[in-house]
Amino acid sequence: MGKLAEDVLLLDVRPVSDISDYFVICSAGSDRQVQAIHEEVLAQLREAGVRPLHSEGTAASGWILMDYGAVILHVFSPSIRRYYNLEQLWDEARTVVRML
Repeated sequence: MGKLAEDVLLLDVRPVSDISDYFVICSAGSDRQVQAIHEEVLAQLREAGVRPLHSEGTAASGWILMDYGAVILHVFSPSIRRYYNLEQLWDEARTVVRML
């Protein structure tokens, strides 16, 4: 069984984007783990009274995006994360937190 979250990044995209203030980018070792992260984030934030503005993707596709306005969460499978390489696409954004 792989790690639940392999590498988590919090990027400050305010200087380079108008769509959001922060991106959270993480990956999970399996479709089931991608779905579990998605469900837990939804549950925890819903309990705090916060609902996503938009959500798209599926665990089977390898990418789930959850848009909370100021924060957009990207949950990837490792291969899809490498393919889209958001870290490089948004390389001008400041890394606020990186957890390995």
